[in-house]
Amino acid sequence: MEASKEAFLREFGEHYGYPNGPKTIDEIRATEFKRLDGLVYLDHAGATMYSELQMEAIFKDFTTNVYGNPHSQTDTSSSTSDIVREARQQVLDYCKASPKDYSCIFTSGATAALKLVGEAFPWSRQSCFTYTMENHNSVLGIREYALDQGAAAFAIDVEETVRHGVSNGTAASMKVLQHQVQRRNEASSLEEPTGEAYNLFAFPSECNFSGLRFSLDLVRIIKEDPARILEGSPFCNGRWMVLIDAAKGSATEPPDLSLYPADFVVMSFYKLFGYPTGLGVLIARNDASRLLKKTYFSGGTVATSIADIDFVRRRKSVEELFEDGTISFLSIASVHHGFKILNSLTVSAISRHTASLSWYVRKKLLGLRHENGASVCTLYGDSKALFHYFGPTVSFNLKRSDGSWCGYREVEKLASLSGIQLRTGCFCNPGACAKYLGLSHLDLRSNFEAGHVCWDDHDIIHGKPTGAVRVSFGYMSTFEDAKKFIDFMTSSFVALPNWIESGHQLMQGSESRLAAASFYLKSITVYPIKSCAGFNVESWPLSSTGLLHDREWVLTSLSGEILTQKKVPEMCFISTFIDLDKGILFVESPRCQVRLPINFSTDSCNGGSEQIKLNDQRYEVQSYKNEVNIWFSNAVGRPCTLFRCFSSNHNFCLNNIKSASMGREVQSMLNFSNEAQFLLISEESVSDLSHRVSTKDVQKGACGAASQISPMRFRPNIVVSGGEPYAEDGWKNLKIGNKYFTSLGGCNRCQMINIVHDEAGLLQKSNEPLATLASYRRMKGKIFFGILLKYERSEPERRDGDLWLQVGQDVHPNIS
Repeated sequence: MEASKEAFLREFGEHYGYPNGPKTIDEIRATEFKRLDGLVYLDHAGATMYSELQMEAIFKDFTTNVYGNPHSQTDTSSSTSDIVREARQQVLDYCKASPKDYSCIFTSGATAALKLVGEAFPWSRQSCFTYTMENHNSVLGIREYALDQGAAAFAIDVEETVRHGVSNGTAASMKVLQHQVQRRNEASSLEEPTGEAYNLFAFPSECNFSGLRFSLDLVRIIKEDPARILEGSPFCNGRWMVLIDAAKGSATEPPDLSLYPADFVVMSFYKLFGYPTGLGVLIARNDASRLLKKTYFSGGTVATSIADIDFVRRRKSVEELFEDGTISFLSIASVHHGFKILNSLTVSAISRHTASLSWYVRKKLLGLRHENGASVCTLYGDSKALFHYFGPTVSFNLKRSDGSWCGYREVEKLASLSGIQLRTGCFCNPGACAKYLGLSHLDLRSNFEAGHVCWDDHDIIHGKPTGAVRVSFGYMSTFEDAKKFIDFMTSSFVALPNWIESGHQLMQGSESRLAAASFYLKSITVYPIKSCAGFNVESWPLSSTGLLHDREWVLTSLSGEILTQKKVPEMCFISTFIDLDKGILFVESPRCQVRLPINFSTDSCNGGSEQIKLNDQRYEVQSYKNEVNIWFSNAVGRPCTLFRCFSSNHNFCLNNIKSASMGREVQSMLNFSNEAQFLLISEESVSDLSHRVSTKDVQKGACGAASQISPMRFRPNIVVSGGEPYAEDGWKNLKIGNKYFTSLGGCNRCQMINIVHDEAGLLQKSNEPLATLASYRRMKGKIFFGILLKYERSEPERRDGDLWLQVGQDVHPNIS
């Protein structure tokens, strides 16, 4: 056993691994989660994993028994009704809720359960919806119903300080910060709230952003002594009801409703045991549910109705009243098999097991230091707040040794390359995100105006992070998962290569070496259709957009989305060739029997023109006849449309491309290239990269001959040979033959370079070579390989021969 695990077990062995359970954690992983071999899954707060034995039991259940629609009196329907009844009881038992006091209403998820409460709550102009800042968007959405009905709404921050010297040893006093009251109808603010109005207070049992757990004492405090929380508020006298969002917290600590009688609790089953998805539950106190006002009725919710007059009588039971239509009875039937797993391990053992892992990770992250002593991690979660302790979730951001932030997308991309799946962003919890990151209302609005929305790549704006990194553990998580994550953090963000810290250190002294080095043009590649295969040529003409006809065509989906290999890898199998003399683009595909010729003239066009958008730029394009689009649809396996760019009408400003040596805006003309007219790759740089990948494979004990990485893996237009690896990093400009080019800086690489197709025509994806590049070619969150070029066309170029590049031409960098 490794020393690190021995140390971990000395501290957490009493809690880790289910020592008193039917199986140890190692046995659980070996028999029920074989698909996780080689993968570190750390997003159990988003969705936990289902057990393979659980799914086998469900499949056996479904193939052995017959379940009919429960809205009937047949034998199969009666069997289904029994299963549903048992599932309701299992849910209530899980939260220690008596069926005398509570009902279990099945919904399509926790969000649907929250929506049901918001829609049906008895809001009035004297009501108030109060919620903690740390709440999911699905809870915040209830605010819309309250405000639309004239009610007030406001958020609060609750903190707890502990004082000693009372009879039971300790007592808590609370500090509450009330945020501004929101109203849509200002006139209603003049009405003094009375004790007859119904108010709703919502909080999560566990914050899905930070992992901090709220004390469920809040339930009794709000219901019995609201002035303790809402001191000075005119809403203290109303009738308060409490909603707990237990979607995150219930997987390891479900609320005990026998001790904390909340009015509403929502959960989702995929958060508990992975399957089923699309099924949640609203646990409602019976007296509270009778106050809900439901407008819509449907099949299953009425005792009787008359079609041609206004007459309907609804069913009396709470479940039947609120479950519209036929419930998802097969999903409900599978719930039993999930609860069987949780009950066999026990929730208390799961809580201790996952807590040991999260505490270990939290402790290790806090201990990470750069060489200059600066802390690497900023962890989120205030221990002074009104929380019992942390759940199995750790959220944080990283800082470089110079104090600048690492973007969370950088962490996510590098983690994925290392086989680690984690979560980044705000996790649909804007209040917690703003609170812990210190983002003001002005910050949030300016971020949005800068283009930042949920799930995008804008992770750092104005020097501040817009979200965080989150890792979370489930009942099947292991010490090895946590250890691999910590090792990844250490190797990627602490033991940083000098190249990352100080820029292109590999190029120090490059000027003297360049004087003695000789370079020449090794190959030229043209890619007529964006993301499709290109073709090599010995010579090719230049144009104002780069290589003539390069990325002049593009495929789009029927909805207008640009198709690329990132989403449609099969595009790499479409081969292209241009006959300049005939003015024809030829395309072939293994999925199409016929080679398709596309004439440059308008013969194959339908004569129409329209506009499409790519990288925030608008292009005027011409479309093609239906038979052309049918050919490409067959080639990529989905309906699509081919367009050609009117390149002469487009003059674009390239993105702000920054490297260690230069960063500026460059005005140039583009077809459908992402960033620049040309991508240049050095043969020597590719050779060095191949060697590094092969060395890593040998160190890992990989068998078989090392595969040589081809320069074509990077889709370059120009491959040069000569000099030392990465000499191109220091080029500010270059001359090929008698043509001049300006370097726009390094090319930021993505996972596209990890996808190749083998001799059998099959697509293969690995972590290489991007993982190796990330270890020594990463700077400020970007992984650079190759350089981007702009063609500097000069006025004296008149003759056609002057406009051609030729393989074998000399390449002279940094021409003054």
